[in-house]
Amino acid sequence: MLALPFPSIDPALFTLGPISMFGMELGPFSLRWYALAYIAGLLLGRVYVNRMLLAEARWPGGKPPVPVEETENLLIWMTLGVVLGGRLGYVLFYSPHLLTDPASVFAMWKGGMSFHGGMLGVIVSVILYAQRHKVSLLSLGDAIAIAAPIGLFFGRLANFINGELWGRVSDVPWAIVFPQVELYARAYPELAATIGQGRHPSQLYEAALEGLVLFLVLAHLAWRKDALKRPGTLIGTFLVGYGLARAFCEFFRMPDVGIGFDLAFGSFGISRGQLLCLPMIIAGLLFLKYAQGAQSTEPAPKS
Repeated sequence: MLALPFPSIDPALFTLGPISMFGMELGPFSLRWYALAYIAGLLLGRVYVNRMLLAEARWPGGKPPVPVEETENLLIWMTLGVVLGGRLGYVLFYSPHLLTDPASVFAMWKGGMSFHGGMLGVIVSVILYAQRHKVSLLSLGDAIAIAAPIGLFFGRLANFINGELWGRVSDVPWAIVFPQVELYARAYPELAATIGQGRHPSQLYEAALEGLVLFLVLAHLAWRKDALKRPGTLIGTFLVGYGLARAFCEFFRMPDVGIGFDLAFGSFGISRGQLLCLPMIIAGLLFLKYAQGAQSTEPAPKS
C-alpha cells in the first residue's frame, strides 16, 4: 500500500544552549512548535477579540463586555486557565495513573494536554474574571468563543508537526506514514503490525473543521447575522460546532494509545474524545435555546 512519507520537521523550532554561567551549565532551551501554537493562538485571538470589541454597535446596547485595554489582563487569566486546565484534564481524563506521582502531574514539558480540560479551565477563569469585574458573562463568553478556533487551528497543526495524535490505518491517496508509530510500538506491542502503514492525517482534518470551518461559521454569525446582540449564541454555536467536528474526526483518528475505545460494538467503537464531546453538544444546544428566547437589550431604532 503506497503512502506519503511524513515530512521531517524538528518538533523544536530552535534550540539554545547549553549555556555556561557562573560555573553552572543551563539548558539547552528549546522553543517547540506546540508552545508556539499556544502563543500564536492566544495573541492572534486577542487581536481578533479587540477588533470585535471596537465594533461597539454589534453588542447589546452598543456596549461591549470589556474595553479593549482590558484584554491584556483577560489574556493572563485565560492563559492560566488553558494551561492548568489542559494539563489537569489530560491527567484526569487520559492518564489518571499520574496522580500517584504528584510531581509528574505538572511536568508539562513531557507532553500531554487535553482540549476539554483546557476549555474547562478557560470557563472557570472567565467566570472568575466576570464576577470580579462585574461584566456580562455571556457576552464575554461570546467574545472568547469567536476567537477559540484560531488556537485550535494552530494547535492541530502543531500536533501534525510533532507526529502525534495520528489517524487510523488507511489506503486513501493522501495517507501518511508516521514514524512515531514505531516508537509507541515499543510500549504497546499491538501497534507493531501497523508500523510503516499509511494513516489518515487526522490532525489536518481537525485543523480544517475545528479551526478554519468553525472560525468562518462564527465570523459569519457575528459579522453578518448580529449574533453578538443575542448573548450566548456564539458560545452555543462553538460548543455544538466543536463537539460535532471533533466527534466526526474521531472516526478517522486513532483512539488514544493505552485507552482504546470506551464503548465497543464489534468493529465499531466510541472513543474517550467522542464521549467528552457529548456534554459539550448538549450544553451548546441549551445556550442556543436560551439565546433564542432572550430579548436583545439593543434599544429599538427611532423612526
